Amino acid sequence: MTLTQAQRTLPSFLAYLDGLRERGDVHFDDKVQAWQVMGYDDVNTVLTDSVTFSSDVSALAPKQEDFDLFKRGNFVRLDDPEHRKLRGLVSQAFTPKMIAGLEPRIAEVTTRLLDEADAAGGDRFDLIDSLAYPLPFIVIAELLGIPASDQLLVRRVADTFFEIHNTDPDESLTELGDKAVRNVAPLIRELNTYVLDFVRRRRAQPGDDDLTSKLMAVEVDGERMEDEEIVGFIGLLLLAGHVTATSTLGNTVLAFEENPDAAALVRADMSLVPAAIEESLRFRPPFPRLGRTATKDTVLGGQEIAAGDFVLSWLTTANRDERVFTEPDRFDILRTSNPHLTWGKGIHFCLGAPLGRLEVKVALRILMERYSDIRLASDAPIHLRNPWAMIGVNKLPLEVRRS
Repeated sequence: MTLTQAQRTLPSFLAYLDGLRERGDVHFDDKVQAWQVMGYDDVNTVLTDSVTFSSDVSALAPKQEDFDLFKRGNFVRLDDPEHRKLRGLVSQAFTPKMIAGLEPRIAEVTTRLLDEADAAGGDRFDLIDSLAYPLPFIVIAELLGIPASDQLLVRRVADTFFEIHNTDPDESLTELGDKAVRNVAPLIRELNTYVLDFVRRRRAQPGDDDLTSKLMAVEVDGERMEDEEIVGFIGLLLLAGHVTATSTLGNTVLAFEENPDAAALVRADMSLVPAAIEESLRFRPPFPRLGRTATKDTVLGGQEIAAGDFVLSWLTTANRDERVFTEPDRFDILRTSNPHLTWGKGIHFCLGAPLGRLEVKVALRILMERYSDIRLASDAPIHLRNPWAMIGVNKLPLEVRRS
């Protein structure tokens, strides 16, 4: 197994976080100009207390019209009551029943993509390019009614978006905000333009059962979503929605390579697939940290935080807090308790978590049933993402043997 970007490996990233944690579970970072929150209980408090810790961090960057448009329907960055209104509208269309009904289609797409990979490469293919990236995109695109032919445009925007963000751990949040305006705004503008045009065309000619058309029809207290709000939600799905599933599938296969005993357990009992996915989410949370803004003076972890201060809650260290998780640095799919915070907590618990879990569960089950042996290619490098932005892989070359 060959790694590229050695400075970005998980051990080096965790070593950096250990250094932060030595300064206290809650401490102010002069370089970053924000509070670093490292322990499980304190991170849980920040995520669940949305009144004290706002999800609106727009003050980090100068006002910019492309970000403003993208934010309108992106309820991840909104507080109540706006958050409650938009999430309530979306929840009427994005229902658990609808998500559960996607399982046969997810299995069909997974099988087709693996058929194509086998035909092209025989016993070798890249998991990310061949399956982990296209699968969730195709599922979400079909769900929304977006042509799968537009996959390359969205992938280019998404990959660049996440690689630009937070690449320097010691850079201040204000500097990162300025950098986002310079580098990310053109990408968001391109995505906004594409999605807004799609929404307006769908408004003129609604579909029968696609999610976009349903979003236009639902209402709460007589209010419906405006086109610009639908743009923000679709953009959120296209960027964060599919990338989370992509990273989780890649991270789980990588964890099986590192922990062959866990892979053997799952092969012997496929009912352990969900537990393996949850442990992978704990062990390598795709989004390593979440930002919040204090709305009032408060005390957290014995530290006095002032109104307006920025707070960085590290999911990565919360998920490895030895006070909550026994042997936290061990990948253990048989944990009796795994209350990881990877999907968030409180009012902002990830709305797409059921879909992401389902996609990874179906894909992983089919992979392990289809191939009797799955291992990382010995002569091709793994390309890791920058873990300060996202924990995952861009390239995961595999060698497989059919069952």
